Amino acid sequence: MTVVIGFEGSANKIGVGIIRDGEVLSNPRRTYITPPGQGFLPSDTARHHRGVILKVLKEALDEAGLKPCDIDCVAYTKGPGMGAPLVTVALVARTVAQLWGKPLLGVNHCIGHIEMGRLITQANNPTVLYVSGGNTQVIAYSERRYRIFGETIDIAVGNCLDRFARVIKISNDPSPGYNIEQMAKEGKKYVELPYTVKGMDVSFSGILSYIEDAAGKMLTSNQCTAEDLCFSLQETLFSMLVEITERAMAHCGSQEVLIVGGVGCNMRLQEMMMVMCKERGAKLFATDESFCIDNGAMIAQAGWEMFRSGQVTELSDSWITQRYRTDEVEVTWRD
Repeated sequence: MTVVIGFEGSANKIGVGIIRDGEVLSNPRRTYITPPGQGFLPSDTARHHRGVILKVLKEALDEAGLKPCDIDCVAYTKGPGMGAPLVTVALVARTVAQLWGKPLLGVNHCIGHIEMGRLITQANNPTVLYVSGGNTQVIAYSERRYRIFGETIDIAVGNCLDRFARVIKISNDPSPGYNIEQMAKEGKKYVELPYTVKGMDVSFSGILSYIEDAAGKMLTSNQCTAEDLCFSLQETLFSMLVEITERAMAHCGSQEVLIVGGVGCNMRLQEMMMVMCKERGAKLFATDESFCIDNGAMIAQAGWEMFRSGQVTELSDSWITQRYRTDEVEVTWRD
């Protein structure tokens, strides 16, 4: 049996997970949380990761009941992501691989999400909606590549939600998106916002600029509540995402949708996608926050697939790539 340990730290979460032939043996993580109204800077995030990564590594090994000699391969997030946090994790992974005498594998962050989603949900060949703080893409597999059918042309959907949370000073604990989701459940009034779909692509910067400018005025004049704005923003953003996902499904003749990435655990997004899938006679696959949100096990799972298909990253090639495209990776482990 093949055992792979995965290190993830592309944004504000640091995680170490261990996979053994499709079984998650451990998956601890820590989150860098900033005060309300503030985002997280790369340097501060990297400092947080450096401070806890060895504790998380020990926790992962202890939880799995394994020793370094039991590990077959060390996988780490090569990109995409924030530079300083990625470098921190890559350095630790490279050091661990050399100390333990194990092969090393650089993993694409998005493909980690996809392979973890496929493992947990048992989706066969889905159209994938990848939504997170740094990425928004609609993806389908074809001829040894995960092909990008549509994506954001500016900021990611998670980044749009996070930045709105800063405007109205929503707490970052446990995450801005989660707190927006809870507030949106109390929203009663829909505030019309810009809706920008361009073919297979989406744009979120305009809606963010509009709501940033309008929020203060509307809240001060009691035209709506903060809960109304959270509700309206979610409804608009998620409608755009459902539209481009359905268009990709139609193009591919697909009857499966898999939602991955941190925003993917939003129950309202899952609910809206479910309605579309039912209308098409399709199936929706989604997971909860334990696997949607960045974690080490997803990197370990993608690394497991890559390692079993004969891939290894030479030490001289084990750098990071902040703009690492999903479709750059040759998928050697699928048909």
